[in-house]
Amino acid sequence: MISWRKHYRQTLIAIGLLLSTSASIYGQDGDPKNGEKLFKANCTACHALDKQVVGPPLKGIVAKVKEEAGVGPDWLHKWIKNNKELRASGDKYANEIFEKFNKTEMQLFPNLTDKDIDDILAFTTNPPAPEPAADPKKDATTTDAAAAPANNTTTSVVIISLLAIAALLVWILIKLRQLVKLGQSEDLAGLNETRVKSFSEIYEKYHYVGKGLIAILALLATYGIWNWIMWIGVYKGYKPEQPIYFSHKIHAGEQKIDCQLCHSSAKYGKVSEIPSMNVCMNCHRTISEYGANDYMEPGKDKAFYDGEIQKIYAATGWDPAKQQYTGKTQPVEWTRIHNMPDFVYFNHSQHVVAGEQAIINSFNKKNPNNKIDVVCKACHGKIDTMNVVQMANDFTMGWCIECHRTTEVDMNNGYNKEYFKNLHEKLKKQYPKDGGKITVDAIGGLECGKCHY
Repeated sequence: MISWRKHYRQTLIAIGLLLSTSASIYGQDGDPKNGEKLFKANCTACHALDKQVVGPPLKGIVAKVKEEAGVGPDWLHKWIKNNKELRASGDKYANEIFEKFNKTEMQLFPNLTDKDIDDILAFTTNPPAPEPAADPKKDATTTDAAAAPANNTTTSVVIISLLAIAALLVWILIKLRQLVKLGQSEDLAGLNETRVKSFSEIYEKYHYVGKGLIAILALLATYGIWNWIMWIGVYKGYKPEQPIYFSHKIHAGEQKIDCQLCHSSAKYGKVSEIPSMNVCMNCHRTISEYGANDYMEPGKDKAFYDGEIQKIYAATGWDPAKQQYTGKTQPVEWTRIHNMPDFVYFNHSQHVVAGEQAIINSFNKKNPNNKIDVVCKACHGKIDTMNVVQMANDFTMGWCIECHRTTEVDMNNGYNKEYFKNLHEKLKKQYPKDGGKITVDAIGGLECGKCHY
């Protein structure tokens, strides 16, 4: 006789085992695509999928912790949200990890929900396949096909030009033949008798014109020499190659990194210094590769940018595999672009802090179609669009004086409003049409001693 009670009990046990097994197979309960976004926003500063950065690689982390310590996703939830609390509770595995990675404190993520963590774990278990890269051969074929009409047009222009040159040569040959015939005629002999015999006779006849021409030539030569002398030391457009390729367009433009994060002394000091390599390592300690889908300058590829990052590591003595400094450093010989002469005093902080809003307003007023949002751009150009930095302006004395004459002092600033109160009232009466505006030259901006002493 069949015991239905026994079979019923066995069925319940089987269903229970199936449910517990399916719960351990992670990656199906979360959304890998959303997990990828959360991973990039919260984890990439210290982790990568396939290699150690500050922390361990996270690809297959669910299976890894299961294998090493017999713990599951619930343990990972506790670790991610508050690993400090988990370690304080005496959890053996949590403290082993802490010791293994040099007691480096992991950031706490109490803001992440259980669903968020499930999505991140799903991404680490089953990351979406990367989008296929564009086929360069296919692109080349498309480019060639698009360029074919242009090539045909160019060929037609060349043929027409050659025909025109041939026609011109034939016309010249015909005219030369006519001149030869004229030389053999009696008419030319008569003309030879009446022509002036020497240059001295021409000069005697037209000496006033000759002297005038010589004077004009002398003036033009003097002006040319003077103009050449005045432009000695002016290097507008100068953009030298640097030992490590650094694109401001990528850092300041694409990544929106503030200028003063690297050039910190521009706001508080006389000189805007060249950042030390340690500043670069603040980010590149964890960013060891360039993103394959990020902006790339035409002619450059991922391998090129990765090679430049390796130059930073060589200069600082950083070993990315061991995640530590070796002590073997190499100096980087940067080529300076902007360099004021020793007899000129220029203070960056005075312009970046005190003159910031006044300079931005003045520049935008003079250049309504090329406005700026950062004071640095007024002198250095739109650095955030430059792959290779170049000197954007003349930086001559005349250029500086013109700026001082046209830049209005920011009278909305409480300090300026109070300090220049009497001067402002005086100018209002003296120049009622201008509303008593105060430009930098009115407060000593043209005094020699301000810049030369």
